[in-house]
Amino acid sequence: MKKNLKNWFLLTLFLYINQVGFAQLTGKILDKDDATPLEYATVALYTQSPKKLITGVITNRNGIFIFDKLKKGTYAIEISFIGYQPKKIENIVFSGDKKDLGLLKLSLGNSLNEVIIASERAAVVSKIDKQVFDATNFKNSQGGTGTDVIRNLPSVSVNGIGEISVRGTTGFVVLLNGKPVQGNAATILNQLPANAIAKVEVITAPSARYDPEGKAGIINIFTKKGALNGTFTQINIRAGAPSIEGYNNSEAAIRYGVDATFNYRKDKWNLSLGASYQRNDLAGRREGDVFTIINDIKTSFPSDGERSFDEENYSGRFTVDYTPSKSNEFSVGFFAGKRSKDRRADIVYFDNNAVQPADSNDRLYTFQYFNENLRIRKSDFALGSFEYAHTFTNTSKFSTSFLYEYTLLGGPTTNRNLGFPDTSQIIQDEYNTNDNPLNGTLLRVDYEFADFSFGKLETGYQYRFLDHQGDFLYTRRNNSTGVFETVPEFTSEIDLKRTLHSGYVNLSGKKEKWEYIAGIRLEKMDRKLTLQGADQTNSEVIPYDYLQLFPSATIQYNLKNKAKIKAAYSRRVQRTTTFKMNPFREREHSETLEQGDKNLLPEFVDLVEIGISKRYKKGNSVYATAYLRNVKNLVNRVNEVFNDTILDRIYTNVGRGKSLGLELGAQLKPTENWSNFIGVNVFNFDIHGAYKGDEISSNATQYSINLNSTYQLNRTTSLQFTFNYLSDRVTAQGEDSRYYSPNLTLQRTFLDNRLSATLQWQNIDLGLLDSNEQQITTFKTGSFFTTTNYVYEVDMLTLNLSYNFNSNKNKSKFIESEFGAKEF
Repeated sequence: MKKNLKNWFLLTLFLYINQVGFAQLTGKILDKDDATPLEYATVALYTQSPKKLITGVITNRNGIFIFDKLKKGTYAIEISFIGYQPKKIENIVFSGDKKDLGLLKLSLGNSLNEVIIASERAAVVSKIDKQVFDATNFKNSQGGTGTDVIRNLPSVSVNGIGEISVRGTTGFVVLLNGKPVQGNAATILNQLPANAIAKVEVITAPSARYDPEGKAGIINIFTKKGALNGTFTQINIRAGAPSIEGYNNSEAAIRYGVDATFNYRKDKWNLSLGASYQRNDLAGRREGDVFTIINDIKTSFPSDGERSFDEENYSGRFTVDYTPSKSNEFSVGFFAGKRSKDRRADIVYFDNNAVQPADSNDRLYTFQYFNENLRIRKSDFALGSFEYAHTFTNTSKFSTSFLYEYTLLGGPTTNRNLGFPDTSQIIQDEYNTNDNPLNGTLLRVDYEFADFSFGKLETGYQYRFLDHQGDFLYTRRNNSTGVFETVPEFTSEIDLKRTLHSGYVNLSGKKEKWEYIAGIRLEKMDRKLTLQGADQTNSEVIPYDYLQLFPSATIQYNLKNKAKIKAAYSRRVQRTTTFKMNPFREREHSETLEQGDKNLLPEFVDLVEIGISKRYKKGNSVYATAYLRNVKNLVNRVNEVFNDTILDRIYTNVGRGKSLGLELGAQLKPTENWSNFIGVNVFNFDIHGAYKGDEISSNATQYSINLNSTYQLNRTTSLQFTFNYLSDRVTAQGEDSRYYSPNLTLQRTFLDNRLSATLQWQNIDLGLLDSNEQQITTFKTGSFFTTTNYVYEVDMLTLNLSYNFNSNKNKSKFIESEFGAKEF
């Protein structure tokens, strides 16, 4: 009897294991063009005949779907994902064992006709936690950089001095192919060729599995890649025409570049080599007017002169991927190069510079001089990374990555005040320089559990360490001896060490028409700032640490009419940079010194947003998102008087900031050949706080508009017009004026699309507009007033040529700077 019970139990257990463990129908959903796994695609299971819906599932992060506990029979599935053409697979014979349907590929866009499909990829696809933008729609960026791509996005704006904002704030993080890149956004994006970018994700309310840094969220850039064996070689050449307007600059602007990518893929190996050289100068000038009031004496010094940039970048990259089996992936990468950016500001301070009583127009005396100022910023860098991922038989996944970076930052600033018009007279000659070696380490470990009935569970740990040292030397020429002597109050050494430990748990899933993501991240930060003056005797150590929770949650409901509504909450942090913490002054130019705050606190952010998106026929779609962002310890730049002709520019915490806004986006296609994408961001920004006892309070509504209109002249030729507009915006002590830039692009392909020629007309002006021009004003009543109008180059013509030597798609993927770019 016992033996029979034992046999019965073993047989029952075997049948149960066989049913649960092996009676599965599975497959993997990919983007047809770039082989990217499609997360959250819907897969519906039907009986073949008669057709009857059985159940539905969604794909996980790897694009995999699984139907468990299926009976023997013949089935059909329907795969759908917003922005993609649906796919049906019928007559699937299921014998009761595990059956893998393999790779199932979906195409972006809508089924129109063969000629138009290539140019009709959806410009934007809305997902539960992100907006996904197809970079190939933005032809105006071809031959340019990543900055030229993202300036087309609805929530992004770029002002006259190159600062990039997302929903009105510069605090956001860049990811490259999903990997963290802790760098200054403008620097990173200017390093990345636009030709290499396939798509961009904007994640404004990130989940807990992402690092919590970035008060405006995350911009995730994906480079082009494919899945075919073979060799891919691409060369891109860019040449800019001479400047139409020289702006009386001392040197003509030069613009040209070349980048090349070689990719070899065969079975288990994927080898990528890349090299790039870019020279991207910008001509321009500035018009300024400043006055200070000290002890009832007003000193005015209006000015006019050159403000131009010479920018040069070159780098080399190398990556090897090895996939010995479907369950194991290895990757090793190296990246090294040099970059420099020289800003020249040679300015005449006119003879109507005057000193007079503050309440009178009676001048005590006037003066004039010529300021020769050159600021050079350089960065030599080298970094390496290692990544490993293992997928278990139950589809759970373990992954880890390690990155080490060494960067040597630095560069001198020369500031010479000379007589005018006799510039041989030296009034003051200063030279300050710095060397800033940076060492950064990043280690990540993540584990994704096999899908549960209630959703997908993820957990992970991250370690980051930054050691950033700085040696700042400030010297001034002794006009009697001609010797440059150290200025002790401006000379210093600084050392910032920051250690971060964080862990997270994240749950996501879907039930019927509901989708959700919820998680929490715990982060421990230890920061130690060591300061030492020129005397080398005493040092000051300033510690700071926190232990903070960063929760996040998103919920979405799918309506019947191809519309989705969602609500989200995310807590974020904007960590401090070494530059903004250095309390020792550095000469920016004749009228400005710059310094940080040694006690600077990180900004903590709470974001709430509610949104709706809807798809229509023929590729039309709209979305709208309302958001509220509260910022504690808001960091802003404030000015105060240093002496009668110099202002002190200080980065410090000024209080709280609140943004209440609405982001709108639409893809409109009036005809088969004409497609338009427009984005609008409108928000009210309120600042309330204090600086040194003085109240700081400002409130204003501002907006930005990005328009992209493309007309397909024929199957090989297209014309695209773009317009970027940024309204007036308030700051802690003043406002920045409106800024706009119209552009026109003509593109034609040859040789069966292997050769692409793109002619760009950037910053269209024709002497009729005020393109690429912005005025920045700050003031404090009874103390100072400063306004500067930056006038940069217009009517720029550039020709870009791109040639593919073979038809295989590029699967190159490279690492990027994780630490040094931010400080650069």
